[in-house]
Amino acid sequence: MDCSLGQEVGYAIRFEDCTSEKTVIKYMTDGILLRESLRDKELDGYSVIIMDEAHERSLSTDVLFGLLREIVAKRRDLKLIVTSATMDAGKFSNFFGNVPTFTIPGRTFPVDVFYGKNVCEDYVDGAVKQVLQIHLQPTEGDILVFMPGQEDIEVTCEVLAERLGEIDNAPALSILPIYSQLPSDLQAKIFHRSSDGTRKCVVATNIAETSLTVDGITYVIDSGYCKLKVYNPRIGMDALQIYPISQANANQRSGRAGRTGPGQAFRLYTERQYKDELLHLTVPEIQRTNLANTVLLLKSLGVSDLLQFHFMDPPPQDNILNSLYQLWILGALDHTGALTPLGRQMAEFPLDPPQCQMLIVANEMGCSEEILIIVSMLSVPSIFYRPKGREEKADSVREKFQVPESDHLTYLNVYQQWKMNKYSGSWCNEHFIHVKAMRKVREVRQQLKDIYSQQQRLTLKSCGTDWDVVRKCICSAYFYQAARLKGIGEYVNLRTGMPCHLHPTSALYGLGTTPDYVVYHELIMTAKEYMQCATAVDGYWLAELGPMFFSVKETGKSGRDKRRQAVEHQNAMEVQMREAQQQMEQRKQDEEKHKFTIKQEIVTPGATPRRTPARIGL
Repeated sequence: MDCSLGQEVGYAIRFEDCTSEKTVIKYMTDGILLRESLRDKELDGYSVIIMDEAHERSLSTDVLFGLLREIVAKRRDLKLIVTSATMDAGKFSNFFGNVPTFTIPGRTFPVDVFYGKNVCEDYVDGAVKQVLQIHLQPTEGDILVFMPGQEDIEVTCEVLAERLGEIDNAPALSILPIYSQLPSDLQAKIFHRSSDGTRKCVVATNIAETSLTVDGITYVIDSGYCKLKVYNPRIGMDALQIYPISQANANQRSGRAGRTGPGQAFRLYTERQYKDELLHLTVPEIQRTNLANTVLLLKSLGVSDLLQFHFMDPPPQDNILNSLYQLWILGALDHTGALTPLGRQMAEFPLDPPQCQMLIVANEMGCSEEILIIVSMLSVPSIFYRPKGREEKADSVREKFQVPESDHLTYLNVYQQWKMNKYSGSWCNEHFIHVKAMRKVREVRQQLKDIYSQQQRLTLKSCGTDWDVVRKCICSAYFYQAARLKGIGEYVNLRTGMPCHLHPTSALYGLGTTPDYVVYHELIMTAKEYMQCATAVDGYWLAELGPMFFSVKETGKSGRDKRRQAVEHQNAMEVQMREAQQQMEQRKQDEEKHKFTIKQEIVTPGATPRRTPARIGL
């Protein structure tokens, strides 16, 4: 439209708004539109809403579908267009009341799909062989390899470089990894065309499936796997594990080869596996994630009965009930399930409910400045990175920032050190910290500060160096995710009995004295059940802040101590009884002696007996 960004055309993402009063076309994430529905329930500010990439079925998208279904029924002037390259059009059409569907021919070039002849046992090895086979042929075009996660990507790049070095006179190949934890300057390399015409081989997660388009890709190698986070409401744990992709994902990946010219897609699985073993569509996020934030949002939108809300694919009932229970524990809902004043206040922050509650409680405890920084640090991906080949150096630098009692306080320490160094980018690079992530933290903190002080009228206070107050404030929000020490570095959840482990990168890991009680941000299953972001707390804080779960026994004795105490008590009783018996015997002897004396006095002739009433009485 030949205008500056933020004028007629703008965008809005979480913690960043680049729009103005002139904006007529606004790009935004589904989460932003969902938040806007809090202020404007019928979205009167929009005349057309286009929901793209509907097949991904993110959490916010599914909730929006339920809300928009009702809004479209009320507003005849609103147009809703749902688009995707690979989606079940019939299902979407039925959900919105048999609306018309349009199939628009794509502008992609033809792509030849090749399947593996046999089941692939090792997808890394299979991918490396396929890359070398393509690269050693006299053809042009870059290669895109899909892998599940960071570890697989790094191993693939390493093995590929090693195998290529063993081949004599092999043409040069530029091997470029891309995943979310990679520094932004290294991520940008995948878009640069090499000056000498060297072929590129991009090894990526499913970030390159829809979010990124790399020009020049002619060959796609699909491992057939991706990493998914699946939430178990009964034990409150996310499992981040490798799962087979869906048929929709496979088609989306193959389509990447036909963006700039005819291409080829090599699938490392058989055609039978594709047809019989892969799901048609990915399991929607709403069925495999913690819904506490969504439930709070829907409650604040006036949805009273969540089980009757129109979801395209309803989440498990256990999941909704667990989220309602979690919000009741935090005080956001009352006993009837209605929103409390605290809950309404929490809904104003674009954060998870525990973080909202932590910010509000910090106002009373006088440590809101510190909690604001911690919450901002938790709102961005990991700030630390470990470059390949320099892991030990990165770990030793990271240790300098660690606060022994808490990972949350470690984050606070990093931000304060960065602030002391005048928000320097070179300082971040020296200390293996993502400078882009830290700048984002600073922006997030500023936006949260505006909501905190301007919208909510809360005052910012600092507790100085008294970080015990900060730990108690963290405990007030996460007391239901508390664990007690069981073994060396092993904990058990106090409510569920679920085993939990400190992550090797945690500040509490490998200390001389391991704290008896900790609270954690979330529990993620990877190689083990790891606690993400843990903080040591006092057992008395848990009893004070979570009285519905915890209480303090006055004795505080272990089983062994109790047995010892019982034996000591029994011995003491026996001693007392022996002493009492001795006293009784002594008294009897005294009585016999006194009687004999009196009798002697009475029978003595010519003597006047002495009046001793006490002795006569005996």
